[in-house]
Amino acid sequence: MEVLTSAGDIAAEPIEMPVSVRRDMSPGKKLAAYLNLTKPRITTLVVLSSMAGFALGSKSSINWLQLLHTAAGIALLSSGIGVLNQYWERDTDALMLRTKTRPLPTGRVSPSSALAFGIVMVLIAEFYLLFFTNPLTAAWGLVASGSYLFLYTPLKTRTHWCTFIGAFPGAMPILLGWTSARNSVGIEALVLFSIMFLWQFPHFHAIATMYREDYANAGIKMLPVIDKDGKATARQIVGYTLALLPVSLLPTYLKLTGMVYFGGALILGAAFLYASIATARNLNRDQSRILLKVSVIYLPLLLGLMVLNR
Repeated sequence: MEVLTSAGDIAAEPIEMPVSVRRDMSPGKKLAAYLNLTKPRITTLVVLSSMAGFALGSKSSINWLQLLHTAAGIALLSSGIGVLNQYWERDTDALMLRTKTRPLPTGRVSPSSALAFGIVMVLIAEFYLLFFTNPLTAAWGLVASGSYLFLYTPLKTRTHWCTFIGAFPGAMPILLGWTSARNSVGIEALVLFSIMFLWQFPHFHAIATMYREDYANAGIKMLPVIDKDGKATARQIVGYTLALLPVSLLPTYLKLTGMVYFGGALILGAAFLYASIATARNLNRDQSRILLKVSVIYLPLLLGLMVLNR
């Protein structure tokens, strides 16, 4: 992965732990390093989103065995994408305080091993989804992995539109869960996809605001990095959260959920919007951290209400 010229000299010399030191690592530390490559916290959220999509896509009772196959396949796919993402970004990761201790910048895992590990995981995931769910889900999984790795990842050092592009694969998990259960894509699935799509903007703008200097040092062009006065970032945070509120109510209109969900979604959406407006008015690290926490609480509560009141 290329980085900006200003960081090129540093990035051209990735941190490497001597091979002898890697060989001396205990099996437990090696396992922990490879597990860290899979981004387990992100994978957990991805799997939970896909499981919600599967439950909502189930026309009657949930096929629990199929649900487990779906969760396993998507966990493998998300993990593989996480590994390959860290492989491509190993040089820029070495430039940021929040990522420089990852396994590749510190040399706990070699780039070639990470590349092979990631490719194998993605391939196994695709075949698993193909044989244990359906071809449609495997195809959308391929779209998600390809767009994340070959569009979003390289665009991060080129344009702030990377967040918009990355929101498409980021919203895919709930769609994959739906197609696994329903083997089709309809208006209901697109609404669920839209909820996930819109949610990502206040969430990731909050993160990028918190780590603005870190991203700038690595040449990553997130909007909060290049938006010096913060006005465009503030508009997007409020605008996307405002759009999310009515869209999050559509599952009830489409008869996917009942009125309990509708009321809960209205309250959650209002709270999320309040936090977004407060952040837009005072766009600093502390307020962005509050918005990040609100966004992380909002999504699982919303999805949980959907499933419980379907």
